[in-house]
Amino acid sequence: MHAEQLAEMLSTHSLFADCGPDELAEIILRGNYMKYDKGHEIMGQGEEGDKLFIMLTGYARTSMIASNGREIVLDYAEAGHVVGEIAFLDGGERTASVHALDNVTALVLTRSAFDEIVSKHQGLAMRLLQSMARRLRQSNSIIEADRAFTSGPRLARYLLRLMLSDPEEERLKLDLSQSELGNFVGLSREQINRQLSSWVESGLIKLDTGRIHILNRDLLLEIAETI
Repeated sequence: MHAEQLAEMLSTHSLFADCGPDELAEIILRGNYMKYDKGHEIMGQGEEGDKLFIMLTGYARTSMIASNGREIVLDYAEAGHVVGEIAFLDGGERTASVHALDNVTALVLTRSAFDEIVSKHQGLAMRLLQSMARRLRQSNSIIEADRAFTSGPRLARYLLRLMLSDPEEERLKLDLSQSELGNFVGLSREQINRQLSSWVESGLIKLDTGRIHILNRDLLLEIAETI
């Protein structure tokens, strides 16, 4: 892999999105390519965070077990996403677990390799801090918005997050059960079922053996902004 390929792959909000070609080349040089089979636990909540993972192929599920024993799905990582950065940077325990939803390949960076990269490239540490600050700001905005929106708009916002980037595509990136979708959105399975059924009747979506197909993306966008 070349630095240009990695740069194109990294998501806008990635920890390394602002890195230059030389820095990305160094990351590629010092990283290790790893493969994980479907269902494999890439990292576990509570473990030592001594590695950072840059997703190259496949999808992975990030989740945590809350103090009340309930599982909360935090996000679904795909190619270009960076996972495991919180514990990696602050030296604490993993705050969440990551499981491969299909066969995954990732570029894995150890803390010692990362320290060498930071010491070699002046200014990288500050850009990484700025990137983390942007992500924190974005997370705060999402949390604030989720509290403000009722169940319908809230579900719409999460479905839009799961849609393929191509506007011509009506599919979601992943086929999630209603229980899984509820864990991600923060709604009960009954609430998810009731809202999806209503949208099927109105022609907004269709369900095909459990798969959700968005028939009217523009209307879904309007619903997502309704408080």
